[in-house]
Amino acid sequence: MRKTTLALVFFLAGALASGSVRAQQEGQESIEIGLSTDSVSITSGFSGTNLTIFGALDNADPLVSRQGRYDVIVVLEGPARPVVVRKKTRVLGMWINTDSQEFANVPTSYAVAMTRMPQDITNTGNYSRLAVGAENLHIRPQNGESPATIEEFTKALFDEKKASGLYTERVGGVQFLSRNLFRATLMLAPNVPVGTHRARAFLFRNGTFIRETSAALTIQKAGAEQRIYEVAHDYSFAYGSAAVFLAIITGWIGRLVFRRD
Repeated sequence: MRKTTLALVFFLAGALASGSVRAQQEGQESIEIGLSTDSVSITSGFSGTNLTIFGALDNADPLVSRQGRYDVIVVLEGPARPVVVRKKTRVLGMWINTDSQEFANVPTSYAVAMTRMPQDITNTGNYSRLAVGAENLHIRPQNGESPATIEEFTKALFDEKKASGLYTERVGGVQFLSRNLFRATLMLAPNVPVGTHRARAFLFRNGTFIRETSAALTIQKAGAEQRIYEVAHDYSFAYGSAAVFLAIITGWIGRLVFRRD
């Protein structure tokens, strides 16, 4: 891990040197990031982990840096998938599904780290325009319901994601190590979904958005879990048949063992 960290520091130092020339020519600050690892393997014992992202500012104004008026927001967004949210209602003493709403493009996970409180970085208009923050995600409902109904189901969706640890926000999760270098720490939940995740970093100066950059992170299963996952997806019929057969055999053996004479 130490070698990886040092390599990232040297990489960002090189990016800072080369990027400063480009930024000076453009007359504006820019931002570079590098992940502590480009892939995470999940096994049966995976209980979550921290992901560290290092970054550098190119062509940063020394006065603005000293005054602490640069802010960085780092987002790690999971692959988008359709999600159905169902509403349960108590009917005759039982809880049953009475309504549902399908959303087409919901990030499976969404972690945010920032230098300060959101309201101290920029205004709500910038957050909405940049789609930063769970409440600003462009999630599209499939069914043509009333705005009030869509708002109700959207809130329920976000509440469930936050309760499961998949949507998180860490104020102070981004820290400047020097005037130009910073580090962001994001939490990967134990139930983080597999797939390609995208890390995005946003640079602000005095509340004004300056530049964005991104990098990819692959999360994949490893070991026996990976082989089972591949078989279940590549040979779904055979996998399902084997699961049913195994359940029948297990039930039959259990009946023999625990039957009463």
